[in-house]
Amino acid sequence: MQIKTAFSDGTSEQLKIIDATLDEPKANEVLIKMVATGVCHTDTAGRDGLTTPLPVSLGHEGAGIVEQVGSSVMDLQPGDHVVLSFAYCGRCQHCLTGHPGMCEHFNELNFAGHNFDGSHRIHTLDGQPISTFFGQSSFSTHTVVDQHNVIKVDLRLLGPLGCGIQTGAGTILNYLQPKFGESLVIFGTGAVGLSAIMAAKITGANHIIAIDIFDNRLALAKELGATEVINSHQADVEATLKEILPTGADYAIDTTGVSPVVMNALHALKPGGECAVVGMGRGLTFNLMDDLMAEGKKISGVIEGDAIPQLFIPKLVDYYKQGRFPFDKLIKFYDFDQINDGFAASKDGSVLKPVITF
Repeated sequence: MQIKTAFSDGTSEQLKIIDATLDEPKANEVLIKMVATGVCHTDTAGRDGLTTPLPVSLGHEGAGIVEQVGSSVMDLQPGDHVVLSFAYCGRCQHCLTGHPGMCEHFNELNFAGHNFDGSHRIHTLDGQPISTFFGQSSFSTHTVVDQHNVIKVDLRLLGPLGCGIQTGAGTILNYLQPKFGESLVIFGTGAVGLSAIMAAKITGANHIIAIDIFDNRLALAKELGATEVINSHQADVEATLKEILPTGADYAIDTTGVSPVVMNALHALKPGGECAVVGMGRGLTFNLMDDLMAEGKKISGVIEGDAIPQLFIPKLVDYYKQGRFPFDKLIKFYDFDQINDGFAASKDGSVLKPVITF
């Protein structure tokens, strides 16, 4: 079928909305009519050619309506409302033991740009293949995805749950699992960091400390559950944390990927504490003995909140319905032809979670 999709060939920061062709779903796949898709920093990396071969059709926080299912898909039918999350094989050791974010084929299925069998499902009108993003490419009027990408839900507002919000909340609720009364420091209060704060409040953590450079974000962090906030442009982060938690925090989360901030997060920990890194970054240099070994600290990379999307996203929806996870406060909607405005608002920080609607 012919669709419209937001396309990048690496020649401009502006996405181009082009006409393209989309293959019919295979036996294990589902055709989705898109309703809304969140804008995430990972889309920016994809746009700039940092993750996926160009040209690429972007989008990976989709929500839509099932229009057609393949012959081997048993638990979905046309008309179902669904959220799309990351791709995983469902067959490797990590998938079968409940850690699909660590799938042995994760990078291939989400960033290589092709299907598991090496084929492409999206093409230009003259037949040239276009890379798929996260197995979704959900900045499109329609998309075809593997059944593992699909979670059946109530539709409203739910696109961003598939990646960024799942990452922040899942890192707390699935991976770190802080006990009642423990302490956390969250570095960066974008959509991922604020989702971690909302999840930390659910756990009953005693100190939930938010750190950022924007006062408006820190104010929202307080509203959503942060017990203390620090503007790192106005205060010495490590000294201020020492005043709040003299022996250090049980856990820290870095959502920024900025090397000096990751070091702040490590230094914020008490002996035996753990730092979870979820932000996309590059090089990091630290003293193995002084910064890590001498106090038994840990630093871990956490992918997609260590979540099983089909189980975790419905839990987040339930928390939302109970008023305990008000992620709608992060969202602003943009029409499809305003997609570059959404990217610009995400880049300048004026909007925490842009969502593109079709």
